Amino acid sequence: MISHLPDEYREAPESELIERIHKVKKRLGSELVILAHHYQRQQIVDLGDFRGDSYKLCVVAADQTEARYIVFCGVEFMAESAAILARENQTVFHPDFDAGCPMADMADLESVERVWADLSGITDISRIIPVTYMNSGGDIKAFCGARSGCVVTSSNAPAGFRWAFERGDKVLFFPDEHLGTNSAYKLGIPPEEIVVWDHAGELGGATPERIQKARVIIWKGYCHVHTWFTTEHVRKVREEHPDALVVVHPECPREVVEISDADGSTEFIIKYAREAPAGAHIAVGTEFNLVARLAETHKDRNVFELSHSLCPNMHKINLNNLCYTLENLPEVNRVEVDTSLRQDARKALQRMLEIK
Repeated sequence: MISHLPDEYREAPESELIERIHKVKKRLGSELVILAHHYQRQQIVDLGDFRGDSYKLCVVAADQTEARYIVFCGVEFMAESAAILARENQTVFHPDFDAGCPMADMADLESVERVWADLSGITDISRIIPVTYMNSGGDIKAFCGARSGCVVTSSNAPAGFRWAFERGDKVLFFPDEHLGTNSAYKLGIPPEEIVVWDHAGELGGATPERIQKARVIIWKGYCHVHTWFTTEHVRKVREEHPDALVVVHPECPREVVEISDADGSTEFIIKYAREAPAGAHIAVGTEFNLVARLAETHKDRNVFELSHSLCPNMHKINLNNLCYTLENLPEVNRVEVDTSLRQDARKALQRMLEIK
C-alpha cells in the first residue's frame, strides 16, 4: 500500500501509461487477470480482461485457474472478497486502498455483535440467519459464515432471503436498508413484518414485540450513489418523456423503486437496456459511468441518466495507480486477509455463489 504515488506514474501522460499497461499484460499473459467493475471509468474498463458487477466479478475471480495475479479495479471490499476466494497460488491486488465504500463502513463488527447480543435477549437467536450484502467488510462476512449465514449481491438478494428462510425464521440483513426492504417486498413480506434497525438507538428503535413479530430485521445503512435518486426525478422524466422506461438499482429507496418500471442489479440493468427495442427512451437510476457506457453502446435508443450520480471511490482507480500496481507486481498493493476470518468469510461467499 502506498500513501503517495511516485512522480514517474503521477506525471506520465495517459498514452504512455496505457502503452506500459499493455506491455505488462502481454508479458504476463494468462498469469495476470484484470477485473473491472462496471462503475469504473471507461479507460479502466477498456483495459480489463473481464467487466461486471460485484457478483459477476466474484464468480470470475473464483473461476481463474491459470492466473497468479488478480488485479481488482473496484472498491476495496470487492478486492478483499476476491482475495478470500483466491486459490493458494493466487494473489489479489487493488490499485488504491483509499477506494473504499461508505455503506460497507456503516456496519462494523462491534456494532453487529452488539445487535446480535440484544436480539439474543428477545428472540431465539438460533432461528435468525444473518445475511450480509457483498458491500461489507471481511469480518462481517466471517460473522455470517460462522453463524450459518451467507453473502448476497443485488443479483441474488431475494434468492438469498429465500435460502435463509429455509434455514430459520428470521433474517438479519446488513448494511443496506433499501436493498433489504426491496428484497423483502419482492418476497411478499408485509411491512409489519419488517423492522429497520437503527443501531444508534436502544433496540434499534423498535419494541421487543415488533422484533418478535418481524421476519426481516434490516440494518439502517445506505448507498449515497443510489439514495440520490428521488421520486421527483422519476416524475420529471415522465413529464419530459411520457413514453420513457425507468429502470433503477434496488439500492434506491423503496418509493423510487415502486414508481419505476423495473429494478435490478447492474447486470439486470445492462440486459434491460440491451433488450429494449430500437427507439426506446430509457432513464437509468444508477452510477453515471455505467449509464454513459450504455448510451454509447446502444445508440439506436435513447439511454440517459435519471439524474447524475457518480461514485467518487470507484473513480479513484485510474491509469496512474493501475500502471504502478502492474509494473511493481507482486511487491505493492497486495490485498491481505486476516487468517482468523478467512475460513468463515469464505463459507459465506461460497454460499453466495451457490444461491440461484
